[in-house]
Amino acid sequence: MPSLLHHLLFKSVQQVADKTAIVHKKMTWSYSQLAALVQLQAKALLGSQLKPQQRVAVFLPKQLETVSSILAISLAGGVFVPINPVLKATQVAYIVNDCNVSILITSNNRLQSLLPELANCPDLQTIVLIENEPPTVNIPQTILGWNDFLQQATSQQPTLNIIDTDMAAILYTSGSTGKPKGVVLSHRNIVTGAKSVSEYLHITETDRLLAVLPFSFDYGLNQLLTALLNGACCVLLEYLLPRDVLIALESQKITGLACVPSLWAQLAKLEWSASINEHLRYLTNSGGKMPKSVLAAIRQRVPNGQFFLMYGLTEAFRSTYLPPEQLDTRPDSIGKAIPNADILVVREDGSLCAAHEAGELVHRGSLVAMGYWNDPIKTAERFKPAPNQLSSLPLTEIAVWSGDTVTMDEDGYLYFVGRKDDMIKTSGYRVSPTEIEEVIYSSGLVKEAAAIGIAHDSLGQAVLVVISLQQPDDYDETLLIKHCKTYLPNFMIPAKIVVLASLPKNPNGKIDRNVLTQQFTTVFQL
Repeated sequence: MPSLLHHLLFKSVQQVADKTAIVHKKMTWSYSQLAALVQLQAKALLGSQLKPQQRVAVFLPKQLETVSSILAISLAGGVFVPINPVLKATQVAYIVNDCNVSILITSNNRLQSLLPELANCPDLQTIVLIENEPPTVNIPQTILGWNDFLQQATSQQPTLNIIDTDMAAILYTSGSTGKPKGVVLSHRNIVTGAKSVSEYLHITETDRLLAVLPFSFDYGLNQLLTALLNGACCVLLEYLLPRDVLIALESQKITGLACVPSLWAQLAKLEWSASINEHLRYLTNSGGKMPKSVLAAIRQRVPNGQFFLMYGLTEAFRSTYLPPEQLDTRPDSIGKAIPNADILVVREDGSLCAAHEAGELVHRGSLVAMGYWNDPIKTAERFKPAPNQLSSLPLTEIAVWSGDTVTMDEDGYLYFVGRKDDMIKTSGYRVSPTEIEEVIYSSGLVKEAAAIGIAHDSLGQAVLVVISLQQPDDYDETLLIKHCKTYLPNFMIPAKIVVLASLPKNPNGKIDRNVLTQQFTTVFQL
């Protein structure tokens, strides 16, 4: 059985070499073709002086080179860092610098947007473009076109001593304060996640999975990995309109679809071809609570499909799922632990909660990540000793303390109550309010600012920004929104901005988000 990330591909090559592995637009690649490219690209990375455990960032939409890069970086002994293709240049540069990326794989048009930032990326040595003709630009990094990069390939096979507890990836996720945090995943984390999800979704080589979510999102990345593990086909889709998803479902005869609540809400408003119901056998939701009305509408359109409601966090990949047969009985539940995970509900002192008693969800097992890159303080806050351990064990087991409040009923089914921190969960993304506020303040147009998440039927939560002004007569909301669009991806841009004379404060003099949340709780329901 596979133990390393790239083993997922090479195991399947031995069994289904000629079967289609990847579909992108009108192009298809078999498992043997993908494996050949991955081996060549891994040799090229080693020829480009990639050292073991060095970080290689991939800043591309979903396409063949994105897939091959992830696998080749693993085969060459590096650590892949997938960067969400919707991020702006300053955010990309932050990630590149934060984890000391040495090689960046991207495209010519994305390089153009990054040019102003590259002089401030001292660890970045090489930029590889998927096009063959690199532009002539004055930057400190070496730029290689795709063919020139592949010609760097060494003549020797990669023979690195990699084991399953070594670093494989760093996925960046927003924290409640400051910049995004890099969640470090081992090969064991990634492979265990693929095996676990494949088990309860019953994925086989006959499946055709549609990848619509970004690979920088662990939920999106797993669509690729579960397909590779099982010799299935993964269809890559960068959609412009929700209808594009339905077209792909029908034309590609998709059997498995994973979305977040905001996309499900859009799909629920459309007419589905009856033929989709003939082959779409499972559907999954994660990244936020699925509105009951949306779930009912989707199930009506695909009555033969099984719908799995899931809960997870990047720090432990996936924690729970609700079996489809429980949807009508327990529609508000996030289910039970996925295979090879243990989920506990604990009090603040670490003792286990009684049935229906609210406590913090704690995840233990081989899916628990290796911590936050270069951040021992934040790591210590979230990665703590697992509760209920045997005192005779000399080494302490570390679990992920999620920060989410849940309850568990007598049958072991879990129910989400709320978050302990200020994170905003919108469109399937975890968004840092501080990151939004920093951009708002940098405009020079406001005196105070607070970003909060307000319940929204299709987004899960919508971003509401409440501000006060230094010079009310000079305020221009259009200018402020334009500033946000320059420095923030679309999912972080405020859905609404409210101006107050001053923002409420707590006894410590800090802006009181709880008061604002209560005050504006129905603003998106009006």
